[in-house]
Amino acid sequence: MTDTPRVYRLHSTIEVPLETVYEHFEDADLPDVIEDIEITRRNNTLIIDAVPTDDEISKYTPTAQLKATVSEKRVLEEEPTEPASSAGLQWKARDEDEEEPATMLVEYAGFKGTRETVLLNTELQYPMFEVLVGLAKLADRGTLTAITAVDGELVATRIVDGEECPATIEVVEEQRDEEEGTVNWRDNKFIS
Repeated sequence: MTDTPRVYRLHSTIEVPLETVYEHFEDADLPDVIEDIEITRRNNTLIIDAVPTDDEISKYTPTAQLKATVSEKRVLEEEPTEPASSAGLQWKARDEDEEEPATMLVEYAGFKGTRETVLLNTELQYPMFEVLVGLAKLADRGTLTAITAVDGELVATRIVDGEECPATIEVVEEQRDEEEGTVNWRDNKFIS
C-alpha cells in the first residue's frame, strides 16, 4: 500500500503571463485524477479549479484550487539589440531625438504566498501541486519551493525563473530569543 502524496510546505512568488496560463491549459498534460481545469477570473483574482475524473467525489466536495492575483506590468516589446559590455551595463545620456524603447502592458498571474494562500483545499491537492509545478516552469520570474511526500519519501522542489534547480531538505532548530517574553524553564527560580 502506498501513501497518498501530500504537500507539506509551499512558498511561491512566481509570475506567469496570463495569456501563457490560458494557452497552457488548452492542451496541458493533466494528472490522471484531474479530468479538466476550470479557470475563473473575478476582478484581479484568478482561480484555477480541479475537475476530478472520479465520480465518487461529491460535487459538493471542494477540490483543490490554485489562486493568483492578476496585475499589469509594463515590459519591453523587444529585447535591446546592443550587447552589454563585459564590464556591466553602460549608462549613457539619452539624446532628445532618441526614441523611448517600445513597451507594452502585459497581464501577469502572480501565484504568491504559502500553501494556504496559493493552493487551497485538500481534495486533489497533490495533483494540483503538480499543475502548479508545470506553471512554475513557464514563469518569467519568481521562485517556487516546496516539501512534499511521495511514496513515504520527502521530496524537495525548487524552481527559479522557470528553471528547475537542485533542492535539499534541511532540518534546523530555530533559536528563540530570550527577550521575546518567553519563560526560561531551565533557569527559573520558581521551579525546583
